[in-house]
Amino acid sequence: MRDQMSSFDIARMALDIDALKGARCRKMYQPHYEQVVLRLNPKGKANCDLVIVRGQRVYFSQRDRPMPTQPPQFAMLLRKHLSNARLLGASQIGFDRILRLEFDTKDGRRDVIVEMFRNGNVILLDQDGVIIQPLTHVKYETRTIKRGEPYVAPPEPMDPRTLSETQFHSVLKKSDRDLVHTLAGKMSLGSAYAQALCSLSGLNPSQPASEVDSAERLHQGFQQWVKQIDGEGAIALVDQSFDVPSNPLELDALMQAHCTEVGPVNISSETHTVEFESLSHAIDAWKGSHDASALARRQAEKIAEVTAPGQTDSEDAKLARRENQQVAAIDKLTKKGGKQQDIGKSIQEHWAHVESLLNQVNASVGESGWEATQTAIKDIDWIVSANPSERTIQAKLPDEQGVPGIEITLHLDQTVHQNAQFYFAKGRKDKQRAEGAKAALEETQKRQKKVEKQRAKDEAAGRVTLAKRNKKFWFEGYRWTLMSSGQLLIGGRDAKGNDRIVKKHLSSTDLYFHADLHGAPSCALKMREGFEIDTIPNPLLPEGVSSLRTTQALDFESHPDDVLADAAQMAVCWSRAWASGGRAATAFHAAQGQVSKTTESGESLGRGAFVVRGNRHWYKDIQMEMTLGLVAINGVPLPLVGTHAVVTQFCERWIRMTPGTQKKEQVATQIAKATGLRQDDVLSALPPGNLSLGENCRIFDS
Repeated sequence: MRDQMSSFDIARMALDIDALKGARCRKMYQPHYEQVVLRLNPKGKANCDLVIVRGQRVYFSQRDRPMPTQPPQFAMLLRKHLSNARLLGASQIGFDRILRLEFDTKDGRRDVIVEMFRNGNVILLDQDGVIIQPLTHVKYETRTIKRGEPYVAPPEPMDPRTLSETQFHSVLKKSDRDLVHTLAGKMSLGSAYAQALCSLSGLNPSQPASEVDSAERLHQGFQQWVKQIDGEGAIALVDQSFDVPSNPLELDALMQAHCTEVGPVNISSETHTVEFESLSHAIDAWKGSHDASALARRQAEKIAEVTAPGQTDSEDAKLARRENQQVAAIDKLTKKGGKQQDIGKSIQEHWAHVESLLNQVNASVGESGWEATQTAIKDIDWIVSANPSERTIQAKLPDEQGVPGIEITLHLDQTVHQNAQFYFAKGRKDKQRAEGAKAALEETQKRQKKVEKQRAKDEAAGRVTLAKRNKKFWFEGYRWTLMSSGQLLIGGRDAKGNDRIVKKHLSSTDLYFHADLHGAPSCALKMREGFEIDTIPNPLLPEGVSSLRTTQALDFESHPDDVLADAAQMAVCWSRAWASGGRAATAFHAAQGQVSKTTESGESLGRGAFVVRGNRHWYKDIQMEMTLGLVAINGVPLPLVGTHAVVTQFCERWIRMTPGTQKKEQVATQIAKATGLRQDDVLSALPPGNLSLGENCRIFDS
């Protein structure tokens, strides 16, 4: 799609939104700084999300989309004003790329303005049209988008929908530009539609607009489009034809691979097309998958500080910045100190001149006072100004030609010698500070050499380099692993975690896994959320560390059998069966709808406890074994535990583990020292009990 929706697209979306008059605004979200989502509940219909990707697109979607647990400030403000508000209508402002959404709230009318030009904006207005809060404050030449300011729309462009054929032709005749630029600019069609209208009319887009003999074909073609805008349906332009699959994930993949444009009208007769029932359906099929992953992208941006050279917060990067700052400080202090001493020397060299200035000013102040003196010195070229409170003057010393040169401060209560010594003292102080900075620089350089030496050792041993993380991945709050398919499996660490997994993360397409043991963790096997190969890996990673990226768009209709067996094995390994020293155990899986917090008698179960009703799929004689590998998720090095087959599929460096007698704390320390991983991360990944280390592949050797 074009970077921004056209006026045609906005016109259609205004009609589509307006058709939902009366819908209640239930929730407002901001999964990413680029995106605002209004969840609408039309009467008698399912909820739908109005997705606003600022400066790019607006459309309806019913996709599952993760939302932040702590809404950003702008989302909270929208909730304050728009919660349970009733949609009064939607309209396009003129023929511009601006939408106005009108709501009836408990506090009166509220409008949401969606500007789709330039970088875009979302602006909340009160009943008087005053800005309550914009998503982004911005100042243009003719208007200011700022809290407390009246909202002023940009100058309204020409609306070609209102033009007759004669008026259409008049605009062309008065233009001094070529045809395509006249249609695109003066008539607000935009480049794509202007080019298409020229092609539809059989006219040369490069010819001067004023030389077009008749506007009949242009006007007729445009009116055809206007009728389509007022209708329904949408067209997707694709580079190769395909049948629309019933599986929405397959459609997403086809649209992402082959679509070049979507819109309410067909603007090309030379390409393949796919028809959709609405503009929202077309946009959602093309861009919806990307937009639905907004939260994951935002989390990845916040988490991964080790992504590329120059973006780390590692010790060597800090030392490099410190060295540059210290070198700059030394240079500045040295130059400043030298300058101060040069001024002292100049005062001594122009002893008579300085003494004369001091005597004249002191005499004037004594005879006439400061007010008269300040007036008198305006006629003296050698004196710039006077400061009575500090009893100083700004004076100039003669340069090599004997004319006023450098400007200095002279103290009236001091002799020429004392004034010179004042600058000498300042110069010495600056040079002393420079010497102190040089000593600090030497310490920094020593530390750099030490860090570089250690880094060389780490690189030789294949240890990863870690930077400080402000935030962990959401799944690190649980036990986690991935399947051979890339799907994510999470398990609770405690009763609270078990509750969160079932209530928050177990969707209708996911499966519930549980070892056949009391107190075992509740586990959720995600259908579409997981990991994929990172095609742009972190260049700072050592050899042998595989790179994966998080995704929410895995293409599965069902869970493969081998994945189910691996998930059952991990559910067992995460249970107390590991600590008991057993060699085999049993687990089962069930559908999300079979898991309940309420017993058949209506009694509510305690934290972490659930009832599973109906048939379960059992897995018996599961071996107690797992493997730990070294992997990078979104550029962040992490330990990955899982079944041996899965970990060795994704990791080049790994070590096998079984229940044993080695304390997990000791093992975590060993692995952390050998790999460079954080000890806490390793400890969090290890099984719940003592263990024995088995087959090793490049974990404890390089």
